[in-house]
Amino acid sequence: MNKKYLIITGICILISLTSGILSNDVLLGSTILLTGLLCAYFASEGKRFNYSLGFLNYLLMGYVSLKNNLYGIFFFYVFIFSPLQVKGFVTWNKNLDEEKNVKVREFTVKNAIIITISCIVGSLVLGYLLSLIPGQRLIFLDSTSNCINLCGVILMILRFKESWWIWLINNIIDLSIWIITFLNKGEGSTMMLLVSIGYLLINIYGIVKWNREAKNEMRKE
Repeated sequence: MNKKYLIITGICILISLTSGILSNDVLLGSTILLTGLLCAYFASEGKRFNYSLGFLNYLLMGYVSLKNNLYGIFFFYVFIFSPLQVKGFVTWNKNLDEEKNVKVREFTVKNAIIITISCIVGSLVLGYLLSLIPGQRLIFLDSTSNCINLCGVILMILRFKESWWIWLINNIIDLSIWIITFLNKGEGSTMMLLVSIGYLLINIYGIVKWNREAKNEMRKE
């Protein structure tokens, strides 16, 4: 691991522990924040290691979501997103450059239209299904967040730079969910809110980084 990665990891550990102590949620909360920040950061750097961190992070966030009656998020995190981390690791491992960074791709307008329609239809269908579950909160925010997140995860596995733009939309929705949950004093919501803020900042970095990498790949071709 180079010096830059060590510094970033150290900063994330410090932020996570400090936040955990201040929120009285050191064990679970700090681990969620740390794995979330590092997963997003190493993904933005094109490092396959992000999928190992993502696997643990999704399981932990699924647990917190279950505690807050966000059943849609719980199901997606545990039964869909976690297994996809394994798929992502394998796929990226087969598409690395000489520096062990993933090779970035970009798609067409047709791809964008298909993704947009899929997210809208998926959100409405999932929202209806979640409305049938007693006690489910923030139904359509929950369903929209999960469908957009799923598209982002799949596009990331396929190495498309547009995955970061998809996640930017999801970050904004996800941030809204946890702000509302935090204001209602939901269990573990403080750390989930911090994770969402961290994701948003790293997401912006990921957009810049992957756009640059995509241009470099085009020059090589």
